[in-house]
Amino acid sequence: MSVSDQAFINQFSSSIQCGDHGIYFADSIETISYPDEYNDLCFEVEENSFWFRHRNDCIIEMIKNYRSSKDGPIFDVGGGNGFVAKGLLDAGLDVVLVEPGPAGALNAKKRGLPHVICATTHTAKFKSGTIPAIGVFDVVEHIEDDVGFLKHLWDLLVPGGMLYLTVPAYQLLWSQEDVDGGHFRRYTLRNLKKKITYSGFDISYSSYIFSYLPILIFLLRTIPYKLNLVKSYASNSVKKDHSSPKGIVIKIINIFHHWELKRIGTIKRIPFGGSCMIAARKVGMYF
Repeated sequence: MSVSDQAFINQFSSSIQCGDHGIYFADSIETISYPDEYNDLCFEVEENSFWFRHRNDCIIEMIKNYRSSKDGPIFDVGGGNGFVAKGLLDAGLDVVLVEPGPAGALNAKKRGLPHVICATTHTAKFKSGTIPAIGVFDVVEHIEDDVGFLKHLWDLLVPGGMLYLTVPAYQLLWSQEDVDGGHFRRYTLRNLKKKITYSGFDISYSSYIFSYLPILIFLLRTIPYKLNLVKSYASNSVKKDHSSPKGIVIKIINIFHHWELKRIGTIKRIPFGGSCMIAARKVGMYF
């Protein structure tokens, strides 16, 4: 760790210090609704997963519409193993990973991320109004008081700062994966936008992504769950779900992916999908 590294972190918090492996740590721990083993499990599949790769591409395409490298770092909050953060870094954007799980933080450091903080936004004690942009990618569904969390992120952002997020879509698609993953809910764009707006943000862009997934999720996950045919979402199921399809299936999926990225790049909405995606700007005061 250099003095300049600690000085960079001190702009945002004076309560976290550099420890082992160059990772910054808070002085306290907060319990989160996320299984301990999931970071290592995801680390095994992320690089070769069509789902993780396309989500990254969508996130980067969206952020490019609203942010440049001159606008300061994006704090990837709850960023797990740093797969999204590394994608942002490779796209030329400054990024700070904030991940409460030690395994995830260590995996992110192995990916070469320069700034990794092992903490939640609360235990890190970030200063109000200091963070230029925040990304929460499949994080908000793990927070019981989601509106309270969104208001907390509003407080951390600089005036006009950007919030980027993704969440799983449609409560109708609830399955054992949601239970095992520590989710409290799934969302529609309508109810998500209402909560974000109430928390003091102005919606810049909103869309669904993974337009081909809802029917597959319903058939392969939701129905077996409702019929009590699935007891737990085992690790081999995760690996199977994230393995890249072959032949005509992957060609069809790639057509959907290309279409979605083109829509996002031209700031057009995708009308339905397995995930919601939003970019929002901090304005005014929440109430």
